[in-house]
Amino acid sequence: MKPLALISYIENGNLDAILTELYGKENLIQQKERYLSAIREFSRLYGECENTRIFSVPGRSEISGNHTDHNCGKVLAASIDLDMLAIAAPTDDGVIRLKSAGFEEDTVVIAEREATKAKRYSSESLIAGVCDGMLKQGYTVGGFVSYTTNNVFKGSGLSSSAAFEVMIGNIERTLYENDITDIEIAKIAQYAENEFFGKPCGLMDQTACAVGGFIAIDFADPKNPIVEKPSFDLSALGYSLCIINTGGNHADLNEDYASVPAEMKAVAAALGTDVLRNTSYDALFASITSLRETVGDRAIMRALHFFAENRRVARQAEALREGDIITFLSLVNESGASSFRYLQNVYTVKNVAEQGLSLALALAERFLTAVERPSACRVHGGGFAGTVQAFVPNENTDEFAAMMDAVFGKGACHILKIRQKGAIAVV
Repeated sequence: MKPLALISYIENGNLDAILTELYGKENLIQQKERYLSAIREFSRLYGECENTRIFSVPGRSEISGNHTDHNCGKVLAASIDLDMLAIAAPTDDGVIRLKSAGFEEDTVVIAEREATKAKRYSSESLIAGVCDGMLKQGYTVGGFVSYTTNNVFKGSGLSSSAAFEVMIGNIERTLYENDITDIEIAKIAQYAENEFFGKPCGLMDQTACAVGGFIAIDFADPKNPIVEKPSFDLSALGYSLCIINTGGNHADLNEDYASVPAEMKAVAAALGTDVLRNTSYDALFASITSLRETVGDRAIMRALHFFAENRRVARQAEALREGDIITFLSLVNESGASSFRYLQNVYTVKNVAEQGLSLALALAERFLTAVERPSACRVHGGGFAGTVQAFVPNENTDEFAAMMDAVFGKGACHILKIRQKGAIAVV
């Protein structure tokens, strides 16, 4: 359809069902206006293009498996009802022109994508990397124009960058009729971030954004991870996922983040292998005295977290398969306690006076122990600063959010739902 036809299509209610599924009935009117506004902006930028389509890719939240993927561990993640929205139409000039709300337009000439690789840490390098990855896998890649808008807020640990990469693959898949799976799009998105953008990320973020719903990922073979999608509807059980942004300072935390995989791998090396997945609890305990001398106590603690977290993710996936919300939430709390005590990524030792995550967790625990139904909270994402995650019964979410907003500022607490669909063409 052309943009004007899409506008009429939405105004006549033809997308009400899918929009309600993606965002909830209570957000239908707001989301319809968001879609209409994006289409109007696309039309203003690029005109009444033939074959204009609408695309959506969700952000994601890590549920458990905190800091394990880099050592070939197991991870549980889920997509959320915040998303990147794109309006796009194909062109025949071999050029991708993409305008994201609030940013300058990106232009990538597909035939010259290797030259774009030099633009490290840019959105253009991500676009070029996805195109390169798809072409190397034998898929068809073509030009398009697109306008995107994104409510996956940055710095939240919800993976706005992964949503962007997956979106490029999602658009190319649809506009050029590529028979490519969500998992393959995720792998290509990771390739773009590793090889073109210059960030050595794992595959969890891209997979969660592409697949949707709860997903359990086993990274025993990082190039061919095993992905399972347990059928579990958190909303149907009356729960919301709350993300609390504590407003912590992310500056100068690279050393903290890097220390986690480095120390885990130092333990693995001392045990004669490259990653912890290739060794065991028993091997760790058998060598614990010598390890204290070679790698230090904190590295051992982080290795202990790895092994326990790996087993915990498997148990949580089983709980989801069985619809056992009580066991699932109990294990979320265990994961949070392990991250705080053993992984030690809740605050930076460079500034022990700033402990927004610790405070948020203390407040959340105090509140949630008083509610009638089971609940859970834990550090979210990489840690050290940033956000806390909580699973809160719907009847308590407004009061919970008000408490957190009073401490960390208006809008600090975001009440989210788990979205069942991943990367899709809405129409």
